[in-house]
Amino acid sequence: MIGAKQYDPRRVRPKVIIVIAAVIAAALGISACGYGEEGLAVKQDNANYNGAVLFATHCSGCHTLSAAGTQGSGNRGQRTQGPNLNQREESYNDVLFAIQNGGFSGAIMPQNIVVGEEAEAVAKFVAKYAGVDAESSPRPGEQTGPSEP
Repeated sequence: MIGAKQYDPRRVRPKVIIVIAAVIAAALGISACGYGEEGLAVKQDNANYNGAVLFATHCSGCHTLSAAGTQGSGNRGQRTQGPNLNQREESYNDVLFAIQNGGFSGAIMPQNIVVGEEAEAVAKFVAKYAGVDAESSPRPGEQTGPSEP
């Protein structure tokens, strides 16, 4: 073999380390689906501020909620992500249940994505700000429109 270089593992090692470091950095960047404090409509002196920050950092990859400055996922074509919380009202207890149990179906949302006081802060925040774009729809047993004679 004329002109062929002999394999030298010392020359390969730095390249492999650089590639591995780049892959790890990319994975960390992709997995950090939260947005942090940018775009929050809730001010620092608001009692729901911590819940807003936690929602933005832990839930924004799947859920849209304007008060947290989140847009959910652009990957909705492949599978359904979390609901757009601007379009539906949620109670504190329902949000806390969803956090603890992985949503209502348990299919996509991870269980206990936040726990304890953090889960309670997120539940209070979502219960207060969810449903800003929701249309009022009647609940079972409610009268809508003119009553019958």
